[in-house]
Amino acid sequence: MSCSVDFTHLLHSTLQTQSLFFSTFNINTYQKPTSSFLLLSMSPGAQAQQAFRIEPRNLTVRMGATAVLKCEVLRASGTVQWVKDGLLLGPQRSLPGFPRYSMIGKRGQYHLRIENAQLEDDTFYECQAGQSDTSEGIISNAVWLDVLIPPSNPYFTMDMAAYWVAGESYDVTCVAPDAKPEAEHFFVCIFTFGSCVTSERVTALSSDNGRLLACHAKNAALSKPVVTTVTMNVYYPPDAPFIVNLDRDEVRAGRMLMLECVSGSGNPLAALRWSKNGEIVSTTWEADEFARKSRSVLKMVITPADNQAELSCESFNAVSLSPLSITRKLDVFFDPEELTLSGSLEAIEGQEVVLSCFAASSNPPVDIRWWLGYKELNNTVFIREEGDNGGMTTVSNVTYRFSREDNGLMLNCEAFNKGTRFSKIKDAKISVYYPPQKVWLDAPAQDVPLNAGTKVTLICHSTGGNPTPTLTWLKNGKAVAHAPKQTSSDMAAARELHLVLTPSDNMATYRCDATNNAKKTISAHAKLLVYFTAVSMKITAHQEVLRQGEVLTLECLAESSNPTANIFWSVGAVRFGVTLSTKHQSGAVTVNSTLLLNLTSQHHKQNVICQAYNPVLEEGANTYYRLNVLHPPEFSSAQPTEIQVEEDEMATIPLLVSANPEGVSCVWLHRRETLVKGDPDGSLEIRNATRRDAGLYTIKCENEEGVSQTAITLDVLYACDVTAEKDPVFVNLGGTADLICVADANPIISDMFSWKWLEGERVEMGEETQEDESSLLTIRNVTRAHSGLYQCTANNGIGLSGSVNMQLVVQFKPELQKGPQWRKVASRGDGSTTAELVCRAEGIPRIDFSWEKKGVFLDLANPRYEEKTVREGSFHTSTLRVVNVSAVMDYAVFSCYARNSLGEDKVDIQLVSTNHPDPPSMFRHVSSTHDSVTLEWIPGFNGGLQQKFRIRYQWDQSVSFQYVDVFPPDATTFTVTGLQPVTVYNFSINALNAIGESDYADNNAVLTITTMCQFGITRASNPNNELPAYMTAVFTFVIGIVLMVNVLGCFLGLRWKKKCDQRGTFFSSRSSQSSERNSNKYESGEKINTAAQRTLLIDSGSETESHVYETCDDSHYYYHPTIEYRPSLRPVPEERRGLGETQLCLWPNNSKHIYHLYDVIIPICVLSRCSRCLPPSCEP
Repeated sequence: MSCSVDFTHLLHSTLQTQSLFFSTFNINTYQKPTSSFLLLSMSPGAQAQQAFRIEPRNLTVRMGATAVLKCEVLRASGTVQWVKDGLLLGPQRSLPGFPRYSMIGKRGQYHLRIENAQLEDDTFYECQAGQSDTSEGIISNAVWLDVLIPPSNPYFTMDMAAYWVAGESYDVTCVAPDAKPEAEHFFVCIFTFGSCVTSERVTALSSDNGRLLACHAKNAALSKPVVTTVTMNVYYPPDAPFIVNLDRDEVRAGRMLMLECVSGSGNPLAALRWSKNGEIVSTTWEADEFARKSRSVLKMVITPADNQAELSCESFNAVSLSPLSITRKLDVFFDPEELTLSGSLEAIEGQEVVLSCFAASSNPPVDIRWWLGYKELNNTVFIREEGDNGGMTTVSNVTYRFSREDNGLMLNCEAFNKGTRFSKIKDAKISVYYPPQKVWLDAPAQDVPLNAGTKVTLICHSTGGNPTPTLTWLKNGKAVAHAPKQTSSDMAAARELHLVLTPSDNMATYRCDATNNAKKTISAHAKLLVYFTAVSMKITAHQEVLRQGEVLTLECLAESSNPTANIFWSVGAVRFGVTLSTKHQSGAVTVNSTLLLNLTSQHHKQNVICQAYNPVLEEGANTYYRLNVLHPPEFSSAQPTEIQVEEDEMATIPLLVSANPEGVSCVWLHRRETLVKGDPDGSLEIRNATRRDAGLYTIKCENEEGVSQTAITLDVLYACDVTAEKDPVFVNLGGTADLICVADANPIISDMFSWKWLEGERVEMGEETQEDESSLLTIRNVTRAHSGLYQCTANNGIGLSGSVNMQLVVQFKPELQKGPQWRKVASRGDGSTTAELVCRAEGIPRIDFSWEKKGVFLDLANPRYEEKTVREGSFHTSTLRVVNVSAVMDYAVFSCYARNSLGEDKVDIQLVSTNHPDPPSMFRHVSSTHDSVTLEWIPGFNGGLQQKFRIRYQWDQSVSFQYVDVFPPDATTFTVTGLQPVTVYNFSINALNAIGESDYADNNAVLTITTMCQFGITRASNPNNELPAYMTAVFTFVIGIVLMVNVLGCFLGLRWKKKCDQRGTFFSSRSSQSSERNSNKYESGEKINTAAQRTLLIDSGSETESHVYETCDDSHYYYHPTIEYRPSLRPVPEERRGLGETQLCLWPNNSKHIYHLYDVIIPICVLSRCSRCLPPSCEP
């Protein structure tokens, strides 16, 4: 390397020209080696020079091995270190910064050890001994560390995944990368029967398929070459195919052939395909690698179209030059697909007929024979021609004359195939026609009269003939279309004709014709005599225009009746007499009649009826003439004179007017104003009608014949709108109050007013009276309870009710609140606090306040006193603030006066020092359950500080009192939970603040409460189900035992209750005595829970003797928390009582009181005569 040569040259030049300055090198200041070299100098006259005993030599190692460059220095006095490629490695043996480098050896030995040699270590190295005070520096010869790298696994440069083709030659090249020095001794060989044949150009043979192709590579770093092998995949064509399961070429149509084509050898294995007549029919095959062959199965149903077909199988693969194939030609035997019999199979008796039988293409051709019944017909002629699918068609003709005896015989044509040995038959039935023998009718006699409308049935009969003749009915020579179908049998036929007689049937000829295919007709006929009313009627008017008051002349013509008809006229319910004239023609009579009619408006649109009545038939015909009488407008009698409608609804005033002509012009008038013009069919609609729309409406109508008018009244109904005559209403206490409300409504009805009190508790409403649209509520001897809102409601049945609220204000003199919490105010008297004295009064009218101190009027101008009055409704509050309260000057009685126009009131308020609270009062029981009790009380004076309440309770079996703090602290109602059912408890309550606690409420009274019973339900059996006799006996015995136990339980319970009452009296007296001795201390005889005492002292820091929570057991501590406590409640079954049920009272076994750890076992008692459930003995 060029850098090594330059470094060496520079180093030797420096040694020759300069001295080494080792005295300036300090090993303690040595840092990470840098790319520098060492300048050496020699001091003259040096002695005991250091020298190399062993100098390093060139070294060759394999990559990854450990290399050791040896360097041993005699009399080493300078610093010895190595140089790598001009870089000082450092004097330390561990060579920091070079983890794989280190200096090893004993004293004087500085061998360089390089672990896990890598290509980066391949460079020159020097060993240096630096200058010292006694010796010059020395440098060894530069030596090379040659790192050998073995070649990596060699690989082929060609695509070895590609296949080889047998017979072709390939140049094979192998490369061994990453070698130092480069790999040599390359050779490629093919393993054949355990030996390796070396070659650089390989010619692929089919036998080489699956053999290994190997590449060997080696260099100086390896003792054995590295080898890479691949498996050769040589492609070569398959063998020719052959067909299995086709022994002969002849095959019958319809047979299922399963042919197998097999081809062996080949790589890849052969692909097979079937073709028929050059068209591919299957490309599915399967390869058997183990057997080294391919097979393809062709399933083929032979059809006539396969006759003379060439069936081929071909085999090929990816290297086949052309497919190899095998071909077979099929000879298919098949029957004719159809056999056709042609010619007329129907003939008239004695007629000669030619019949033909055609057999479609078949292989081989068929032979045809004829049969008529059991007789063979031999007079036949055969014709054969080429047919489809390489077959032959066959035609056979026969001539025959039919007689009546041949009718109904079967004619058979039989075709027989000698190849398939199968015959096919075509048959047909022969019909020979001959005419009927006789025809006759069943009909009424010609001289019997029949009324029109009568139902008549004519029947035509026929016998003989083939086929059965067709019967046809004709009327006067024309076919009757509505005749029902005929009924036929082997020897006869019949057909009915159902008639509803009409005038046209009079003397009409009905004929029945019988015909069949023999083309000969036989007939029979009959005539009918029919009576009927007039065939047509017509009315003719002499005038074209008809007007009211004129006389109308009408003529009625009744044509063609049999016998003669009578004429009658009618208009509505009125009948008229007439004159008649008659005319006879063709057995029928025509009648004419005239009518004279005076016209009125009521005749307009009426029908004039003309009726022709036949007395013989007792029926007739009629027609009418519709009258069109011109007249001026006329209003209907149904036209209303008054219309009612609710307000805001649509008002519709109908217009019922008639006129002729109908071109009528109508005008609506209201209050002399024209509202709308319209046609007579249009009513007057008023949307969202209001009370202002009420009144008289006039309608005037006119047409070409004249003018008419009428009047209609509109009455608008509306809901009540209620107003107060005076609001608010003031009245003095004890006076009479009159509350008046007025309703604007239509209609005004009686008892439509009602009064309602809108405040809290119900009061006496007073007397209600109504005068037309107003209502008066009179309240006598008014009290303060009457003060408040009253509601007057009116409902006249139209829409929603209307109402108005009225305030009744009862005026009374002031009344001050004087409870214990209002009579005391506490504050420190050290001159640093401000006290607020609150005086609250209720009264009407307005209240004015004044204050006195010790009976002397208080000067509010004094800066030490501030007064503020707040008014909220009838309540007035005056607050007096005393600034810098002094015990000497301000601890006194302040008097508050409240005055209005009706009187005054006074309350004394004492300003005192802060102290413990006063006891609560009115301590009472609110409600209770089986495990809880709800209590209520009135707070006392809080002593000037925030107070809270504590409930104390005890039951007969408790060792000491139990305590619970009320939460939230300012609550006046609290529920004590976790109690036992049917247990007597004694409750007391007192108040506490930061200074101390009060006596118990109501002079240390005790409130005694018994918890309720917890019930369970057991359902009895269904009473409708009958029980066996033995079950009834068992139940009777069990019930008797239960009743005895119940009586015993009640007896023991009464004894227990008596003992409990005695113990309760004892505990109550002891509790009262304890309270009298010291209301703020617990009894010295009670057990104190010291742990609870340390933990649960109240926040005010009270003395440890008081406010201690206790338990009944010295070893377990249970106490009430000072925060809100909400114990979980056990579920209680819902109580259900009904027929067929027994009610049980249950105490749960092993039930734990919320504050205790002992078990209570209570039996079940059945409620019968015992009034309530009792627990067992209360003895401890």
